[in-house]
Amino acid sequence: MSTVSFADELRSRDDAELARLFTLRPDLVTPVPTDFSALAARANSMPSIIRAVDALNKWQLDVLTICSIVNEPFAKSDVVNLSEKGAASVIDELRERGLIYKDGTKFRIVSNVRVRIGDEPAGLGPKAPAEVAYTFTKLKNAPETAQTILDRLTWGPPRGQIGNLKKPSEAVAWLLENRYLIAMDSQTVVLPREVALHLRAGKVFAHSSSAAPVVEGTHRKQKEIDRAAVANISTLLRWCEELAHNWSDEPPVALRSGGLGVRDLKHTAEHLGVEEVCAGFIAELLFIAGLVVIDTDDQILPTSAFDIWLTKSHEERWSGLVSLWMETSRVSGLIGKADQKNIAPLGPELDRAGISTLRSITLQLLHENSELDPNVPTLLDRMKWLTPGRFNSEYIEWILREAEWLGLTGQGALSSFGKAFIDGADDLGVESALPEPVDHILIQADNSAVAPGPLTVELSNMIGTLADIESRGGATVYRFSEASIRRGLDHGQTGDQIKDFLKRTSKTPVPQPLEYLINDVAKRHGRLRVGASNSYIRCEDEALIQQIIVDKKLDHLRLRKLAPQVLISDAESIEVISTLREAGYLPAAENSTGILVSAPAIRRAKSRPKPPRIISEFQNPSDVVISSAVRALRAGQKASAHKPREVPRTTANETLALLHQYIEEEASLTIGYADTNGGVSNRLIDPLKISLGTLMARDHATGEVESFRIPRITGVAPAASE
Repeated sequence: MSTVSFADELRSRDDAELARLFTLRPDLVTPVPTDFSALAARANSMPSIIRAVDALNKWQLDVLTICSIVNEPFAKSDVVNLSEKGAASVIDELRERGLIYKDGTKFRIVSNVRVRIGDEPAGLGPKAPAEVAYTFTKLKNAPETAQTILDRLTWGPPRGQIGNLKKPSEAVAWLLENRYLIAMDSQTVVLPREVALHLRAGKVFAHSSSAAPVVEGTHRKQKEIDRAAVANISTLLRWCEELAHNWSDEPPVALRSGGLGVRDLKHTAEHLGVEEVCAGFIAELLFIAGLVVIDTDDQILPTSAFDIWLTKSHEERWSGLVSLWMETSRVSGLIGKADQKNIAPLGPELDRAGISTLRSITLQLLHENSELDPNVPTLLDRMKWLTPGRFNSEYIEWILREAEWLGLTGQGALSSFGKAFIDGADDLGVESALPEPVDHILIQADNSAVAPGPLTVELSNMIGTLADIESRGGATVYRFSEASIRRGLDHGQTGDQIKDFLKRTSKTPVPQPLEYLINDVAKRHGRLRVGASNSYIRCEDEALIQQIIVDKKLDHLRLRKLAPQVLISDAESIEVISTLREAGYLPAAENSTGILVSAPAIRRAKSRPKPPRIISEFQNPSDVVISSAVRALRAGQKASAHKPREVPRTTANETLALLHQYIEEEASLTIGYADTNGGVSNRLIDPLKISLGTLMARDHATGEVESFRIPRITGVAPAASE
């Protein structure tokens, strides 16, 4: 009796079944296979099998495992006997996915599925030799220690180690004698599959349920969820702006291996007032969006795209970041993990395959459990049932944490904005929910300023340069200090310009102590000048020069006195300036002519935005793509049916004569057609007309009317009858 092949079974499926297969396994249509033999080969390839098996839930995977255990061809009843009645419907689902196929009224499993499941499915060992016939009544008389050994091996792993096969213990000797154990080598014994199934009472799995675990948690009111989510969205956008502005003012230098160093990450986290893992997440968001980039000089700077991003509405900014987060294969939770070598933000080691799908499944699960703040252990149980092949508890916990930071969730439950985003709504409702930006601040007597809401872009940029953020919340508190005023002066502002700006933007008067601070810093700023020698320091105050020479904090600069008012150093001028500032001095840079150099108010990368690569995952194709793929597959099958008969070459006159003949007869034909590279392929067509040296015909592969240049037609032959 002949066996039906996988390709033959695929060929017998109707268009609806093929469309369903392509929907469940989108990798099979990228690109469209030429015929059913190619489709069967691709569907049985290990990469495709791995994707298909990983997409199964636990119940489907259990049934597929049982299918790999039973003898082929198998009936539905064979699988049901080893599990439960619900397995019968799952077999049809597995056939739809192309993991098993029909052979008459029975089924066979695709060969590489066995390889994917492994040699010991469900912890079962190999089958016993054919000559062994078991009578399990002897087990009632087994020694007690022998029963203990069997209990230990019953649910897997089925292999056990013994000291010496030639001198086994009494229990092992009894089991070997009665073939309840089989020796694999001199020190390894294995429990045969038939014995294990008997000990398992005829069931493959001890616990296997067709019902998914229930997600439990605390119910929240949607208004409270959205209120928390709005605060998270507002905070996220502010973090992104603050981080980019901070790196514009004081750009970190990337590591040689790529990415942000530990010290710079810590400094960024302190500036934002968040934990380092959160700072790394924000940095990654800006990086994948192309808003920051590692420039040619290894400085990490905002790009020109960041300025364009600032002009967009809050909803556009937020939805763009969330979309990229959903698609990216980078896992920011890996940053700085204690049990691994340090993985840097923006580095090349954060990519993990399958994380994008895991994010989608997690958010969809939250969508199904509306207004529920899930109990994490129960949610993990549900996720483990939904996607056992992709399950990773750490990744899922990180996804939940990042969804909260993004504002997709609030108080742990999915927000209205998250639901609208998942549903693909045009209006997410973010813009109307966020408060309007304010154009003023309130300066306090203690040299602080309060922003009573989100600031406008221009005001936020300027105040972020002149002051440091002290606390965040509904209102942001900024602190003016000597260092922050110096930063403003470094950006080209004068003391008078800073005071005028504060008077214009503050609803309260500028306190006198703050004016004194600005005047004092402006007066001292630039008394020290640093230039390139490698670097030099000059100052008209000789006492200050002498103080610097004896300052122990500056010993590593190896300063040497060149003149009463001039010091030189082997260190670069940037290092000298930063070291002097850390020691409490207020130096300023100057150029070769002695003119004060101020940092640009806006520093941007010279490089274009270069978002990191993404380990892409196959997206579900549209109905149009699927129908086109099915049509192309059918046409390819027609063409391959008569491929062995080569299309005979014809002269130009013969080609024209034959084309006119077939147009009159309205018959299908096969042509040899040369492409631009000279390669010739057979095309199955219905000729329509000839015009200006071009044949207009309907191509069976695409179903579209296409044009064929007659000089490129190498031969013409009638289509083979089906």
